[in-house]
Amino acid sequence: MATIAIYSLKGGVGKTTIAVNLAYASATLSSRRTLLWDLDPQAASTYLLSSARTREQAQSVFSKDVEPQKLIRHTAIDRLALLPADPSLRGLDLLLHELDKKKRLQKLLTGLGGAFDRILLDCPPGLTRTSDQIMHAADVIVVPVIPSPLSERALAEVMKHHDGKAVILPVHSMVDRRRKLHAEALARHPDWQVIPMASTVEAMTVRRAPVASFAGRSAAAQGFAMLWQAIERRLAT
Repeated sequence: MATIAIYSLKGGVGKTTIAVNLAYASATLSSRRTLLWDLDPQAASTYLLSSARTREQAQSVFSKDVEPQKLIRHTAIDRLALLPADPSLRGLDLLLHELDKKKRLQKLLTGLGGAFDRILLDCPPGLTRTSDQIMHAADVIVVPVIPSPLSERALAEVMKHHDGKAVILPVHSMVDRRRKLHAEALARHPDWQVIPMASTVEAMTVRRAPVASFAGRSAAAQGFAMLWQAIERRLAT
């Protein structure tokens, strides 16, 4: 089992979009038993992949009042399951501080490892106790970077707090190649994967589905597939 975190210091950089589409790629392109664990209290991944109502129990997994297996849901996509988020996760940092268990997330992931080949984490933004646990637990950390100085500065902050265990994999997100600033950023980092700004990506919120499930030949779907293949190559080394 491998854990892939999709994490950013900043919000609004396409984090959830990437998480959902990578989970889809894992389940369909690689035929992996895949779990998408939504850790963001905004619960956007949960909204995109499930229409069922959620009880506010997501934080209880960390206090061990509820077993994570009891909250996992099947999705409409073969081999893809969801561990949903809800507003209770707003208090997760405080809970982790009170518990003083620095490896709680890692131990929970280990407990899920027998059922899944790949676990993807849709992480809340910010440098927090939750992000510290994520950095210790993940094998690969995908960091979406909008081609802008502020977003690149946020990546630098993530690198400063990185403990060296996980592979950091920056990816250019929401890219418009017609913009000079974007083109210059892509030229500085030609080895980074690119996810374009596209109407098909925006349509996810209407269709409540990954891009490749309704626009498989689009540039965005190809971008997500190439990013997933890059992750699998990293995990194989």
